[in-house]
Amino acid sequence: MTEAEAGLWSRLRDHRLDGWSFRRQHPIPPYFADFACVEANLIVEVDGVQHAESKSDMVRDRNLVERGWRVLRFWNNDVLGNTDGVLQQILAALAPTLRRNASNLPRCAGEGARE
Repeated sequence: MTEAEAGLWSRLRDHRLDGWSFRRQHPIPPYFADFACVEANLIVEVDGVQHAESKSDMVRDRNLVERGWRVLRFWNNDVLGNTDGVLQQILAALAPTLRRNASNLPRCAGEGARE
């Protein structure tokens, strides 16, 4: 792992990001995602400058999106210099999943129609 990946992983592992489960180097054949939240079909990639305008990354992302994944890409320097901002962007991407799953939760006393 790069320094940026290691730093981000320390904030994503063990359900540390609002209880979300992330996997590191998750296989999605023929690819491996740097980090994946399977529950939300969200992939987080941390890239160095060698990925700038990479056609292979564009093809890869398009393939993953066609298979139902959402892909977020961050530059190493953004992860290292603004980790909290990166985490906020990840949480924002997870928010629609939260709302979808929250609608399936049982209602608390006092919510909904009266009987």
